[in-house]
Amino acid sequence: MQKAEFRNMFHLLRKQVIAAGLLLLVNKSSFAQREINLPDHDAKPYYFGITLSFNSSYLHALHHPQFLQSDTIMVAEPRNAGGFGLGLLATTRISDRFELRINPQLIFASKNIRYVTRHDGPLDIPNPTKNIESILMSLPIQVKFKSDRIDNFRVYMMAGFKYDYDMASNSSARRAEDLVKLKPGDYGFEGGIGFNFYFKSFIFSPEIKVSNGLNNIHSRDVNLKYSNVLDRLQSRMIIFSIHLEG
Repeated sequence: MQKAEFRNMFHLLRKQVIAAGLLLLVNKSSFAQREINLPDHDAKPYYFGITLSFNSSYLHALHHPQFLQSDTIMVAEPRNAGGFGLGLLATTRISDRFELRINPQLIFASKNIRYVTRHDGPLDIPNPTKNIESILMSLPIQVKFKSDRIDNFRVYMMAGFKYDYDMASNSSARRAEDLVKLKPGDYGFEGGIGFNFYFKSFIFSPEIKVSNGLNNIHSRDVNLKYSNVLDRLQSRMIIFSIHLEG
């Protein structure tokens, strides 16, 4: 099940991954023809940047025992959905190999849950999909491990922790029995890989990372038919980012 989740997420982001790979090949083929750009950049104690990101979000679900007893809900299945984000970047040098990075972002994300129900009349919807919109204030703190710089190219890996606050959380809503409520706060870990391409006045850095929430963000309500069949909901996200750093 977990492998299928990530396979679906990568399928949605395949165009961005292919584009980053093609850019890597083009850059690699021209190493010998390029002068060294920003030769003193690695000696900077800190530097800043901006981020544009695209994401594929998913909810990892555990069903409640009520699901087996329900005579209305037959299937409750999370689905992938896309989104985007904008953010700032601040990086400080720890050593020749390691950097500490803070990357606050405003992320617009969607999470879908598909249901199959036993409907009683012609006006009932047999397979409703609940779309949960999120506007996340995300604060990741990461450590980067950098490879040697080869002319104007470098590979890095990163890992860290993040805290997300959902400004569109519906956990306090009191109406509409078709809601699936999510709590506003979430925390988790993330890790990924990126590439630095050095140009004359900036660094272009495509990056892909996996972000997994550890908190149960489901605000379960026994009175809501689409909510009471679910127990734990944890956020899952694959993010393709483009960083422009100076």
